[in-house]
Amino acid sequence: MIPHVLPVYNRSSLSFTHGKGVWLYAENGRKYLDFAAGIAVNALGYSHPKLVRALTRQAKKFWHLSNLYQIPGLDELAGKLTGNTFADTVFFCNSGAEAVECGIKMVRKYFDEIGQPKRYRIITFKGSFHGRTLATISAAGEEKLLKGFEPEVDGFDHVPFLDIEAVKNAINPKTAAILIEPIQGEGGIRVAPKEFLQNLRKICDENELLLFLDEIQSGMGRSGKLFAHELAGIKPDIVAAAKGIGGGFPLGACLANEKAAQGMKPGSHGSTYGSNPLAMAVGNAVMDTILKSGFLKNVVEKGEFLKSRLEGLQKLYPSIIKEVRGVGLMLGLKVVGESKDFTAKLRDLGLLTAPASDNVVRILPPLIVENEHIYRAVELIGLACAEIKK
Repeated sequence: MIPHVLPVYNRSSLSFTHGKGVWLYAENGRKYLDFAAGIAVNALGYSHPKLVRALTRQAKKFWHLSNLYQIPGLDELAGKLTGNTFADTVFFCNSGAEAVECGIKMVRKYFDEIGQPKRYRIITFKGSFHGRTLATISAAGEEKLLKGFEPEVDGFDHVPFLDIEAVKNAINPKTAAILIEPIQGEGGIRVAPKEFLQNLRKICDENELLLFLDEIQSGMGRSGKLFAHELAGIKPDIVAAAKGIGGGFPLGACLANEKAAQGMKPGSHGSTYGSNPLAMAVGNAVMDTILKSGFLKNVVEKGEFLKSRLEGLQKLYPSIIKEVRGVGLMLGLKVVGESKDFTAKLRDLGLLTAPASDNVVRILPPLIVENEHIYRAVELIGLACAEIKK
């Protein structure tokens, strides 16, 4: 008999009562150091006072207003994003998948607007993950995502990650854009070198394509920059953001420059809950915190410290940890054996992490992590390696 909750997740038996900072507290009284952060969602940890105040203050006024009216905090949050990025405009939604969907529609609408409606195809990369809708699983093109949901949505051409010649060869008269994660998350914390992203920008310019970046996991300060593409010194045309932007509250955003967004006019897109007052209140609080002087510098410093400690472990246990990947506080350990088994062992020891493809354990602590937490996490990872070695 099928359970009351659709069985699409393999949940652990852990159940939590509350969280504080980088810690989660379980029903059994045990506390866990969270270096998964809801898979890069809880950017400011748990029970952050600024986020709690923002949400409760707005909750006492009203939770929802139709987009037929002016939304409190909407222009303010949009202004903070456009004022600190490449973007001229923002559409707010509820999730990363919705942000990518908005971007896909924007690409097609742009070429229709300029009189080239036959240009709709988007070049994407193997190992990517862009969401769970039919369009976004088709964009990724992975068999494990598509199996049973065929036929896939037309319009995507898949090439190997970091293969610039394959990108060039995939361009045809119907090509409209290139979609890439600057750092593949689900794909195993694979970082696109700045030269590769710079080449993609050049290819898009030369072929009149739009450069569309998925920064759902790598954005909102996780790389040490507000968005990871800033490390390459490029300006995209469209960026999908989510996860950390709401600090745990459902919020997504599709950022775009004026050129890419020119076809998006009243009636071309929408969302019932997108830009709701609760989300705007929390989003503003998150942005205020991340943009505070010294915050991103601290992310860089903590990321470098954590990575150096993990690289030290890799040297101690080269037969168990094959590689340390990533930038900022978006790191990964490529391990021998199944990453899900390694994350399970860490969980038993009191450290929460997240598995990814390519046998990679994702290390994604809240951006407020301190050295004492890093010392403890590395200690627990070392204990796991020692047990495996035995």
